[in-house]
Amino acid sequence: MKDVATILKETKKAMSETIDFLDDKLAKIRAGKANPKLLDDIRVNYYGNPTPLNNVANVSVPDAKTIIITPWEKNIIRDIEKAIIDSDLGIMPENNGDLIRIGMPPLTEERRRDLAKQVKGEAEQAKVSVRNARRDAIDTLKKQVKDGMPEDVSKSTEGDIQKMHDDFIKKIDQLFAAKEKEIMTV
Repeated sequence: MKDVATILKETKKAMSETIDFLDDKLAKIRAGKANPKLLDDIRVNYYGNPTPLNNVANVSVPDAKTIIITPWEKNIIRDIEKAIIDSDLGIMPENNGDLIRIGMPPLTEERRRDLAKQVKGEAEQAKVSVRNARRDAIDTLKKQVKDGMPEDVSKSTEGDIQKMHDDFIKKIDQLFAAKEKEIMTV
């Protein structure tokens, strides 16, 4: 039989992981500003193996509109360039032989709206995940009542779970609003 503290701890952990995942997903959505996390999903063919870009090169952001990629080995610069071009980021790298420079082009109004819709979808998925965590916790509580947990303890814990749910939904809304503002700001 699980105790109340364990149920609350597991629920909070699940909801926190959802927030962390959403934060990571939103950081990878291009908002017109240079961000090294944009390149996290890019894999470079490195000696026949798809390798994360940050494992074969140094990625830096000297200003708000530029990303600089300095490969650790000069011979893979073409592979890095190809991986960036083949990605769905819609950015064109400039290779000068020693490093790759990526200038972040300004977003069109239509692209901004599309990105805002994408961000809204990610936020909705996170909300569903938080709701599922709440539902799972309440289901666990109901099973515990059948196994002998007092009903008043169960109801009190349900209230705690609902409050936790509301707090996490508010965090999701805040992350969404901040990212949407970042995208829509010209």
